[in-house]
Amino acid sequence: MGAKNCPETPRQKMINMMYLVLTAMLALNVAAEVLEAFRVVDASLTQTLSNVDLKNDQIYGAFSSAYLQNPTKVKEWKEKADELKSRSDSLNDNIMKLKERLVLASGGVFLKDLGPDYVLEDNAPIFVNKAGDTLLIKKEDDLNTPSEIMIQQKAAKQLKEQIIAYRDYLASLLDSSSTLRTSIIQDLDTSDPKINLKEGGEKKTWESLRFENKPLIAVITMLSKIQIDVKNAETNVASNLYSQIDASSFKFNKLGAQVIAKSTYVLRGDVFEAQIFLAAEDSTQRPEILVNNRPLEMAGGKGIYKVPAKEVGTFKWGGLIKYKTPEGGYNTYPFEGQYQVGEPSVTISPTKMNVLYVGIPNPVSISVPGIPSENIEVTMTNGRIEKNGGDFLVYPSKTDNTGKATSISVVAKFGNERRPMGSMPFRVKEVPPPVATVGGKNGGNIKKEDFLVEDGIFAELKDFDFDLKFTITGFDITLTGAGGYVKTWSAKSNRFTNEQKEQLKKISVGSIIYIDNITAKGDDGTNRTLSPVSFKIR
Repeated sequence: MGAKNCPETPRQKMINMMYLVLTAMLALNVAAEVLEAFRVVDASLTQTLSNVDLKNDQIYGAFSSAYLQNPTKVKEWKEKADELKSRSDSLNDNIMKLKERLVLASGGVFLKDLGPDYVLEDNAPIFVNKAGDTLLIKKEDDLNTPSEIMIQQKAAKQLKEQIIAYRDYLASLLDSSSTLRTSIIQDLDTSDPKINLKEGGEKKTWESLRFENKPLIAVITMLSKIQIDVKNAETNVASNLYSQIDASSFKFNKLGAQVIAKSTYVLRGDVFEAQIFLAAEDSTQRPEILVNNRPLEMAGGKGIYKVPAKEVGTFKWGGLIKYKTPEGGYNTYPFEGQYQVGEPSVTISPTKMNVLYVGIPNPVSISVPGIPSENIEVTMTNGRIEKNGGDFLVYPSKTDNTGKATSISVVAKFGNERRPMGSMPFRVKEVPPPVATVGGKNGGNIKKEDFLVEDGIFAELKDFDFDLKFTITGFDITLTGAGGYVKTWSAKSNRFTNEQKEQLKKISVGSIIYIDNITAKGDDGTNRTLSPVSFKIR
């Protein structure tokens, strides 16, 4: 509740005054044990700071070594590491100067100024500056000087601004989603603490919490702790930068020579061409590639090997790759390969039979050895041909029993050149007529009960591999009985009519069932008249 609504009484004012006096008296009498504890902690922090410096020196040394071995690859990351070291050293130096300023302002003196006869007591509080000079701290419990310099003269505010700039710089070197970035922002946090209502709700700043009304030795210890935070952040970011040197490179533990030929099969008169390169290629370090002890022309880190194909046959070739190791020596990796030279040719083969049929799509496989299918052009006479996935479908226009009017021709593309590869003649026939069947039989003896269970007749293409179907469109049934009696019944589909079924029920053993005038229509659109079939009841 505000003072306007609840004014202080004279008694409350007296209590507040006594609290301030008591606080001041306590602050003026800092226990020796507390000062000693701060001294021990600061000494430990100083030693830790020295160890972190050694670790950072090792990381920067690794950068220098890597740069000497491969300047192109390491340059970008070494430049970032150098700037990181410069900014870290600058902030650390400023903190060291601030410590020295505090010690001297509180009466501290350089040990060298005390004369050669001065004997430093054991456990005497000292401070060693950046130049390596030792200062004797005279007033560890000084409360006024640190507050004057850090708060009144705003040295703490300046330090806070330097830490913020350094923290933002480190964050810019890391990915926004990095856990390391989040950790560094937390470790170098300079935000003001939250107001604690239990402690009276007094608002404190980052500066006042750490440096106001604190003894000198405590302030020095706090500054040492900030130095540790800065150096640890430097270590983590430097290590991250070093790991980025190879982050975009392939990791491998085995090197091997690789040969990639445009084709291992070439035609006489053409040129065989291949690329030879070291697996896990490093674009910043070029290998030397030799074939027949002669260096190859290099393009994009790969050797280009060309040799004219003058003769038909199989030819072997090989060489070695020389690759520089990080130690400065060379490793060699042999390789070998072979290629074939053949006469121009083409392979054209029907997928299912050695003839083509009118009225249906005929699948045909066409290939040219060593030539991808997309570089093949196919044409035909007596019909048309269409691409169907990796094969072709051929649609002949008319029959050609001799194969003189039907041929398929192939042209292959070699770069910008089109070259005829050959052609092949084909015979063209009509699709063979189907046969009529009842219960899968094309005539012969049959039991009456077996015949009666069938609903009609069907057209089947015997021994024909194409997926083509015929449907019966009509037929006649003629029955012969005792005394030579003959009568015929007709159907207009493939199903037995009710009248036909009734007559079939009356037949006896020895009767003849004669089916003729059978017509059928195929998927190819043709109408066929099928051969008659007959069955004898047994």
